Amino acid sequence: MKSTDKKKEVSRLVISCGGTGGHFYPGLTIARTFKEQGGKVMLLLSGKHAESQAETAGKFGIPSAVVPLSVRSSNIFRILLFLKNLAQGTVKARIAMKNFRPDAILTMGSFTSIPAALAGMSLKVPLFIHEGNARLGRANQYLSRYARQMALSFPLANPQKCKCLSTVTGMPVRPELLRDRPERKEALFLINSRYGTDLKNELPLLLIFGGSQGAAVFNNTVPEALLKQEEYNFQVIHLTGAGHIEKVKKVYENAGFPRLVIEKSEDMGLFYAASDMVLSRAGGSTISELAVFGRYAVLVPYPYAADRHQDDNAAYHAETGGAQVLANEECTVEALSVIIKDWRLHSEKYLEKGVAASINARPEASEAILRLIGDSL
Repeated sequence: MKSTDKKKEVSRLVISCGGTGGHFYPGLTIARTFKEQGGKVMLLLSGKHAESQAETAGKFGIPSAVVPLSVRSSNIFRILLFLKNLAQGTVKARIAMKNFRPDAILTMGSFTSIPAALAGMSLKVPLFIHEGNARLGRANQYLSRYARQMALSFPLANPQKCKCLSTVTGMPVRPELLRDRPERKEALFLINSRYGTDLKNELPLLLIFGGSQGAAVFNNTVPEALLKQEEYNFQVIHLTGAGHIEKVKKVYENAGFPRLVIEKSEDMGLFYAASDMVLSRAGGSTISELAVFGRYAVLVPYPYAADRHQDDNAAYHAETGGAQVLANEECTVEALSVIIKDWRLHSEKYLEKGVAASINARPEASEAILRLIGDSL
């Protein structure tokens, strides 16, 4: 593997990215990039999705090992279970890492990364951390005491909690999204071809999604807010999340505007490219994708996210002028009706704001993180 201005060549890397998709997919993206550069990489996975995540990684020729999940809790029995899982996970991660012999370990956040980090430290493997949000999470706060460097997706709202060197590298964006960035007209053509829709190039398009946990507030308010508009001079792509599509489709049943209503899709790159404005939650990956695609957003932070980190993500993106923020309780039919009316009357203004916010885009975040690791050894 070629080395460019590196103190030490990194040829073998372990990435701990268990838990939710917000940890897994950025970790997988870095792994794919490292593999393409000629390196050998292994993932350490935890949580209820670990087996399916291992299967996904396997499709890209990336091996993985599953370690027991460690979950924080104040319940005494869960604390005992946490300690048991922590010990078992550390032992299993240590065995996997001892066999793999990595030059470094990268953890992607959450308490599921602690066993891997402890195992790496016991083997004297240099530890690196990635923080995916604008607020440093508790697990990363703890691990930062032992890390060489922390790669940040965004400037931190609580930088005093980081006890190691840190650098803003960005949040890795999936290669499929970076690849699927056609011109708007082509994106609409491809969407119409794949989904049998009749979306128009001349109409502004609103993209709505809330993820697996956060879609309910949009499903309950957005369709009605759209139907209240005096003119239907717009169109919609609405991702409802699993289990909600029939209810949402029924509300849209007699709507007089073009629309695509689906549960989820692998075509988010096309949807971003076709959209003029986005209505979404404020996860770290979403904020990064909005910047890469240069799309203005109305952000409604998920109020049950750990330490309310989505509030900080949304505030950071809003500072660029690329978003406005609504609290979850403010996401009402009335409030959305006003916002949507202004958007449909002045859609060009919102598109320009989104493009301006792309100044914070970091499409090469994976490469930046790998350079940081190499330069710090």
